[in-house]
Amino acid sequence: MATRQVEQAVDPGQTLTRLDGDAFRQLMAFWATGVSVLTACGDDGPAGATANALTSLSLAPPLALVCFDLSSRTLKAVRESERFCINMLGSHQEEVSRIFASKRNPSGKFAEIEYRVEDGVPVIKGCLAHLVCSLDSELRRGDHVVVIGDVLTGTTDSNGRPLIFYRGQYQAVREPTHT
Repeated sequence: MATRQVEQAVDPGQTLTRLDGDAFRQLMAFWATGVSVLTACGDDGPAGATANALTSLSLAPPLALVCFDLSSRTLKAVRESERFCINMLGSHQEEVSRIFASKRNPSGKFAEIEYRVEDGVPVIKGCLAHLVCSLDSELRRGDHVVVIGDVLTGTTDSNGRPLIFYRGQYQAVREPTHT
């Protein structure tokens, strides 16, 4: 794996090295993640992007953390509306993930799927769960912006199975075995 030198001494005579972006991506491919589509309604209409960089941050108050590429049109819509939705995709929604991972025009993406606007944000039909969030704060790091959302509302569909991404591929989750 490729590394680059960082001019910070760890111990006298030893230099710390850092992975390059491609090597980091290869390593992170071993972390299985759920797949979501982050959506918002901005001045130009609905926008959305596939994302797996998200997590719960706090229970009191309920906060969620998501990450956007700096060039994301969805980030622009989130900033304009100060609201976004985390649509957690089910195993049957691989095509939805692919649509929103593309660089197509946002209106074209939304023309290909079923959704409704709820609490000011697009909610994708058939998701396992969705969370509507108001924009709490942002933190820019590297080529992304970490966005913290104050979770306002949400729903779940407990009958589905999640869409998982692992080692560059979508994966199936087996049904749990009951003993």
